Amino acid sequence: MHMSDIPFGTTDWKQVESIEHPGETGIAYWRTRDFGGIRVRLVEYTPGYAADHWCSKGHILFCLEGELVTELADGRRFVLTPGVSYQVADQAEAHRSSTSKGAKLFIVD
Repeated sequence: MHMSDIPFGTTDWKQVESIEHPGETGIAYWRTRDFGGIRVRLVEYTPGYAADHWCSKGHILFCLEGELVTELADGRRFVLTPGVSYQVADQAEAHRSSTSKGAKLFIVD
């Protein structure tokens, strides 16, 4: 990732519009900013959320609250709790996430 032409700024995430994205079950609420092709999101998953697709997009994902289970297409599963992150490259390993308790994440992709 190369970051250029981004002046210094701050983001008050409470002021960024929250967009609803239904999953297979539950809902994800995304607050999204774009900085020169770099998407930065604050995402909240409701309890019982399960993704409705396998994702091949690269992310750096940091768990702020709750618990997130991420499953890879090969069957491996990882549990993220507050303070734990994962990173994966574009087209590297298909993944999908779910949460029984709900989760709040900070994501850069």
